[in-house]
Amino acid sequence: MSKPKPARYRTTNWSAYNAALRKRGSLLIWLDKEMAWHAPNEGRPGRPPVFSNAAIQFCLSIK
Repeated sequence: MSKPKPARYRTTNWSAYNAALRKRGSLLIWLDKEMAWHAPNEGRPGRPPVFSNAAIQFCLSIK
């Protein structure tokens, strides 16, 4: 028993096809301008944290 021939698809609208390929790789991210990126001063001894918990959580979520 022989294998069936695979279907052959032809693209006829190349401009729409290329636009769809470019759009497929795009990622839109909305940032809140009010978000505090730097960590507040805790008043404890030792090295203070540089970034806030919200900034770290944001970076981990888009990773």
